[in-house]
Amino acid sequence: MTTGEVLKLAKDVGFDHVAELNMEALVFREEVRDMCASGRCKAYGTRWSCPPALGPLERSRERTAGYHRGIIVQTTGKMKHDFDGEEIFEAEKLQKKRFETLVRQVRFSFPESLPMGAGTCTLCRKCTYPERPCRNPEKMVSSMEAYGLMVNDVAKASGLEYDYGPLTITYTAAVLLD
Repeated sequence: MTTGEVLKLAKDVGFDHVAELNMEALVFREEVRDMCASGRCKAYGTRWSCPPALGPLERSRERTAGYHRGIIVQTTGKMKHDFDGEEIFEAEKLQKKRFETLVRQVRFSFPESLPMGAGTCTLCRKCTYPERPCRNPEKMVSSMEAYGLMVNDVAKASGLEYDYGPLTITYTAAVLLD
């Protein structure tokens, strides 16, 4: 499967914006991890998919080093007003559903693909971290931020916007192919 075919698949799945991932933009930054540790998303130290369980940035670099291409995908929701919680939740849910479908289909051609989602893994209602191993390690997806990536920079370097204007919310994810 070519990168173009994977991009077409992503469009067919329903993503609003898709592009070839600029692999040089995968710069792993401690300051992104510091944002995780600050507790802004409340997932730090509570899930296998998030730091510190994901390991140090060096592990992120090592895990992605063997990949030479990928795609970046986005779902953009339209809000009625700033901080429209209902639309924010719906856009996130739609992004996760689309991404799960995309990853499942991509893995037929690229079984070792590496998905990097948007937001924390939500497969299980309550994560087993740190008491027991992950229930679904083959399905668990860590976010681009958990890997230490500044999503805004990666999106822009890949030819996509990060902010599509007032009263929009955009979720961004990537899949490394080979």
